Amino acid sequence: MSINGNFSIPKTVVLVGLMGAGKTCIGKKLAQVMNLPFVDADVEIEKAAGCSIAEIFEEHGETYFRDRERMVIQRLLEDPVQILSTGGGAFMDEGTRATILDKGISLWLRADLDILVERTSRRTHRPLLKNGNHREILAQLIDERYPIYACADITTDSAEDSADTTTQQALQGLEEFCITKSE
Repeated sequence: MSINGNFSIPKTVVLVGLMGAGKTCIGKKLAQVMNLPFVDADVEIEKAAGCSIAEIFEEHGETYFRDRERMVIQRLLEDPVQILSTGGGAFMDEGTRATILDKGISLWLRADLDILVERTSRRTHRPLLKNGNHREILAQLIDERYPIYACADITTDSAEDSADTTTQQALQGLEEFCITKSE
C-alpha cells in the first residue's frame, strides 16, 4: 500500500495503548489520510459476542474476554491491510502481542497520566475504571503496562493539543519504520 508515493504499508497498523490514549480517534484519522479501512477490535468483539464488553466482563470475566479478543484480533490480522484499534489490555496478552508483532505493525500511542484521566472522565463504559479512583487505577496501569507497550514497533506520544498533531507524528513514525524495514 503506497502512501503519497513515499513509503508503503506492508501490514495492518495496530494501535495499542491505554484507554484514553486516542487509539480510536487517531486510528480513524490515520485511516482517512492513508485511504485504508478503520476497524475497532472492541466493536468487532461486541458484534461477535452479541453484547457489550462490559456485559462480557460482568457475565464471564476478564479471562473469557481476553480469549475472545485474541481470536477476533487474529482474524482481523488475516484481512487486507487496514488500521486496527485495540483495547487497552489486548497487547498485554502474550499470545495477542505475539500475533500483533508478527502479523502487524504495532503503534503505541503513549499518553501521560493527566491526559488519560481527563479523557477517561468523559465516559462511563470502561470496566476497569468502574470501581475506584480513576487517577490511581490509571497510574497503576501505566506502571504495569508501559514496559510491555514499549515492545511496540513504533511509539508516538499522544499530544494534548491536537489529534492532527498526534496523527502527523504517527505518520512520521510509520514512514520511518516502513522505510527502515524495506532497506
